[in-house]
Amino acid sequence: MSLPELAHFRPGPLPGHVYLVGAGPGDPELFTLRGARLVGGADVVVYDNLVAPAIVDLAPAGADRIYVGKKASDHTLPQDEINALLVRLASAGKRVVRLKGGDPFIFGRGGEEMETLVGAGITVEVVPGVTAASGIAAYAGIPLTHRDHAQSVVFTTGFLKDGRLDLDWPMLARRGQTLVIYMGISRLAEICAGLVAHGLPASTPAAVVERGTTHAQRVVAADLATLEARVREEGVRPPALTVVGDVVGLYPRLAWFGGDLPVAAQTAPHAGCTGVHPERAADEGD
Repeated sequence: MSLPELAHFRPGPLPGHVYLVGAGPGDPELFTLRGARLVGGADVVVYDNLVAPAIVDLAPAGADRIYVGKKASDHTLPQDEINALLVRLASAGKRVVRLKGGDPFIFGRGGEEMETLVGAGITVEVVPGVTAASGIAAYAGIPLTHRDHAQSVVFTTGFLKDGRLDLDWPMLARRGQTLVIYMGISRLAEICAGLVAHGLPASTPAAVVERGTTHAQRVVAADLATLEARVREEGVRPPALTVVGDVVGLYPRLAWFGGDLPVAAQTAPHAGCTGVHPERAADEGD
């Protein structure tokens, strides 16, 4: 089946229905065909801070565009009000596309929104997106799994619902796995110290990728002992994603996106060896 044929394979958006659509990690070309077609037929697009403007612009000229994005300590609407807004719009018979950065069900609060909608009798469809962990790591040249370095990968968040940093440290600090941390920039010193305190060597490769998959992408690579200081020196700000594990040592040798390597990579410990290196701190996760 060709792409033009596939574009007409599934029905368009339905009235009184909500689509929780993952918009991907930043590069609009990573958006799914299904997502693009739904946005193109929406009455209302409700979108987050991390959704690329080019994706929102796929909406029809007459569609309402409602921004509900969250940044650190700056929430346009609290989550409960976003939930209520989606119910209200769908109850009015609107074709509602809820665009969420990354994937709706990976630190994107999609589950919370869907629970509210289903509880209100609203039908919902979930359209997966490329989550930050896989998209941003790929654009940084950091394979999340590798037969020689990591046989498993763990996603976690630097913030719980109440703002606490209460993580399963023994599980996160296991060797032979890759750890990806969403929303962890403001707690990076605590996270690195916690991982070392629970068994990971301070020399474990670690990286922060700022604005991954976009033309503003920047990678800061170091190890657990020095990562927070390097990130502070470089002035890294959210959105950014943290990756910890031996696979980070493959950067910058596998770096392919964006042309010139960042200065931080050129001076990182073990640069030029097979050794070590590089949050997408989204308000909502993905």
